[in-house]
Amino acid sequence: MSNDNLDFGNLVRGKTIVVTGCSSGIGAQTARVLRANGATVVGMDRNPSDAVDNFIQVDLSDPTAIDAAIAAAPAGLDGLCNIAGLPPTLAAPAVLKVNFLGLRQLTLGLIGKMADGASIVNLASLAGIGWPQAVSQVEELIGLRGIDDADAFCVKHDIEGQQGRSYFLSKEALIVWTMQNRWTWRDRGIRMNCVSPGPVATPILKDFLETLGERAEEDARIMDRPGEPTDIAPVVTFLLSDAAAWMRGLNVPTDGGMSSHVTLAMNGLAA
Repeated sequence: MSNDNLDFGNLVRGKTIVVTGCSSGIGAQTARVLRANGATVVGMDRNPSDAVDNFIQVDLSDPTAIDAAIAAAPAGLDGLCNIAGLPPTLAAPAVLKVNFLGLRQLTLGLIGKMADGASIVNLASLAGIGWPQAVSQVEELIGLRGIDDADAFCVKHDIEGQQGRSYFLSKEALIVWTMQNRWTWRDRGIRMNCVSPGPVATPILKDFLETLGERAEEDARIMDRPGEPTDIAPVVTFLLSDAAAWMRGLNVPTDGGMSSHVTLAMNGLAA
């Protein structure tokens, strides 16, 4: 089912919003929904996209490329959707760079180009739900100063040797960093929140199934279906709107109820 034409009224009309990961999956669908509801979309990705009004090519693992993208972005931005991401089957340093460290550099670099009252929405994941059990490692990752520090970090913690850990850790750090910065730009009315999907039918779903194996099969038995980009884009759009102006530092699970199941199971309460 397509939700390109869902009517959000004037919630995002006239806004200029950056969407990373705009060439496919959730990023492309979010760009389409935003444009259908009157927003101007500036897309950022490694690959070109026809779902946006303006396109800026960027590799979020490359600090120099990120700085160039920041310089090319227009001023007066009303929103930023950090949706680009790499799956857990790729090299661990690359996953941490794109999914968290590069995302952070881009976000901080664009703050000066944002209008007062702007909204930042980070696409986290159900994979980040376990951050309270990984506080020390999450804190160390957040404490890294630059993108290229990811290489030494991965060696120190043998991230490559732990199946899927790079992806889980990147999303744990993103959720915590979002909460930590809930009031950082409050004097300008700039807010930041997360959306955490469960398994979604995107081009990288097969990578998750390959990595998670039996865990993915268990999820499939519990859930009625995988999510679709059309399930996620409206939630991102709402958080970008003025209707969500008092929502700060939240992580919004959008996963068909899977996070509720996992939380109950973690606490011995699952039915």
